[in-house]
Amino acid sequence: MKRLFTTEIKKIAVFRALQLGDMICIIPAMRALRTAYPNAEITLLGLPWAAGFVNRFSKYFDHFIWFPGYPGLPEQPYDEIAFDAFLNRVQDEQFDLVLQMQGNGTIVNPLMFRFNAKYVAGFCNKDSRVDSPFFTEYPNQGHEIKRWLKLMKHLGIPEMGTQTEFPVMQEDYMELDSLELPLTYKKYVCVHPGSRGAYRQWPPEYFALLADYCADNGFTPVITGTESERPVTQELRKYMRNEAIDLTGKTSLGALAALLQDAAFIISNCTGIVHVAAALKIPGIVISMDGEPGRWKHEYHNVTDWTKNAHLDSILLDTAALVDRMKREWQPTADLSHD
Repeated sequence: MKRLFTTEIKKIAVFRALQLGDMICIIPAMRALRTAYPNAEITLLGLPWAAGFVNRFSKYFDHFIWFPGYPGLPEQPYDEIAFDAFLNRVQDEQFDLVLQMQGNGTIVNPLMFRFNAKYVAGFCNKDSRVDSPFFTEYPNQGHEIKRWLKLMKHLGIPEMGTQTEFPVMQEDYMELDSLELPLTYKKYVCVHPGSRGAYRQWPPEYFALLADYCADNGFTPVITGTESERPVTQELRKYMRNEAIDLTGKTSLGALAALLQDAAFIISNCTGIVHVAAALKIPGIVISMDGEPGRWKHEYHNVTDWTKNAHLDSILLDTAALVDRMKREWQPTADLSHD
């Protein structure tokens, strides 16, 4: 369809109240949106953690408004008083365009029209049908990146590539350097055994086998995770034969990205940090536990759908092949430094 006139759209709100991986997957769509509307103010309506995400991606987002939850959305508890204040603020903004980029719209589409924007656009399905040319059928299959580029195409916004991004800032490197880690460029592997939800976590003893293989082949295992993931990282360490550097709870997201930037590869469940690694073009061994590898897989990663191929030997072979490849491609001798 024909795109809305650039001069008419001066304030855009993007509604996506989700987690890290979900946010990184809309960056190609945001790149297209910013290119189409270079002078518009773009505001993210998202979860509290995403204030930092907006700061990091300031070339695509100008402002952030915290979304305090809504009945039926599982990401956070619904706060009725905070929601009323949020709704009043959004209505006061008088957005020209609101983009529903949460999902199929079953729960949130009616909410989008309460924002009192001039135009509302997004996906819908048979249960969230919207009689508007700015809505289109939600694709139930395909990669998450392509899903939101399809919405941009429907709105007449040309694609500007599918590569994701994750800017690593100088302060991220400074934080990482302050830890004084004994690491050598491309001679260590990040092992991330945690994930949001236990059902998405591969067994720690399997991660330990892969980490030990890397250590036996000259790559230092670096265990990463948030403080809340400490039980699973401790379990991993218990099963390991070799020493590893444990950074559980010791790095911000930015410092973790800086760490990934210089890693040989990552071993992880399919979780947010994998999308950071893909944005930085870091190879990976990724285990998908949710049965949707096609939705989240990146070209830089070897992804196994454990729900259909629960064979540890095949993942060990994939790891061995990646270790051999890294040995051939990188033979660094200098200590890791970001001076």
